[in-house]
Amino acid sequence: MTGTEALILASKSAARTAVLQGAGLRFETLDSRVDEDATKMALLAKQASPKMIAEALAQEKALAVSKTRPGLVIGADQTLEFAGGLYDKVSSLDAARERLNLLRGQAHQLHSAVVLARNGQVIWQETVTATLTMRDFSDTFLETYLEEEGAAALGSVGCYRMESLGVQLFSAIDGDYFTILGLPLMGLLERLRAYAVLTP
Repeated sequence: MTGTEALILASKSAARTAVLQGAGLRFETLDSRVDEDATKMALLAKQASPKMIAEALAQEKALAVSKTRPGLVIGADQTLEFAGGLYDKVSSLDAARERLNLLRGQAHQLHSAVVLARNGQVIWQETVTATLTMRDFSDTFLETYLEEEGAAALGSVGCYRMESLGVQLFSAIDGDYFTILGLPLMGLLERLRAYAVLTP
């Protein structure tokens, strides 16, 4: 890394933190304290698409921190779209079973938005979409999966982790790994090099 400008991740997401740490970035994390549910409800009332909601939430998180802290602030959000609808995280393994049965044998989209803000202004943003197709897995596999994953399956909106057994749920994936984890990394790294946060 190079430069002295502070880099802040406006998130307490363990997955996004791990992605940035793995890429060799030095940064701090701050909870944006954005009321995501309220924002989603307001946007859905305006018939915003799942992609637009991911973009709006990423902006809101970045700006919430950027208005109070100097430096470059990263905001990110991800939404799951299936058959034109927006799906949120589930809160129980029974609900996870229902979600996975709904997605079984079908394709869905993950929209991952990332924003950079400085001094309370958005200075760059990008949204990348991945399309994931679940295989028509057996009921036996589903039960084994839920038993082995347990509460970890509830940590993502699709009830899966690509870095774990969840990858076996799929027959095809069109999109990069980091987008699926919720932080489109390639464009972000390029932009950080342009701002001399990273060595060109």
